[in-house]
Amino acid sequence: MLTTKTAVPKFAEQVVTVRPILASDSAMESEFIRNLSDETKHYRFLGGVRELPPEELKQLCEVDGSHSMAFVATVPSNGRETEIGVCRYGEGSKDDVLEMAITIADAWQHKGLAQLLLKPLIAFARDHGVKQLYSVEFADNAAMRQLASDFGMSTRNDPDDAEQVIYSLTL
Repeated sequence: MLTTKTAVPKFAEQVVTVRPILASDSAMESEFIRNLSDETKHYRFLGGVRELPPEELKQLCEVDGSHSMAFVATVPSNGRETEIGVCRYGEGSKDDVLEMAITIADAWQHKGLAQLLLKPLIAFARDHGVKQLYSVEFADNAAMRQLASDFGMSTRNDPDDAEQVIYSLTL
């Protein structure tokens, strides 16, 4: 399991650290979600969510490395780590076909952070036998549409919901 932190090039005059999420990150994850705009929460959770219950936060932060994994991007702020993005995969349609999600703090969107987070997640998934990652998104989510295009993901309409699309990446 990858446990080291890696500092990456500067973004907006700050060093961004990308690292695996830890079980102890639930308070940081909660604050991250709470501070997202209503629009960003709408796209991430496919509907209105204000905060997640403690059990769900715990589940998001306790990854096993095989069936679930998450990488967070953080910056130092007021002497502590502040989460600015997260990319994860979890339970999917098969053991080797897993659902992924990516969320970037509003102030950090459109700066390349999504690509920075998705690369280690893809590499980690490949190394752990995942054959495909997919994401169910609202069809009007332009940022995700662009990210999917950048990574060569296939796109198909969600057969269960005309307002959603499914992006897939074969690893």
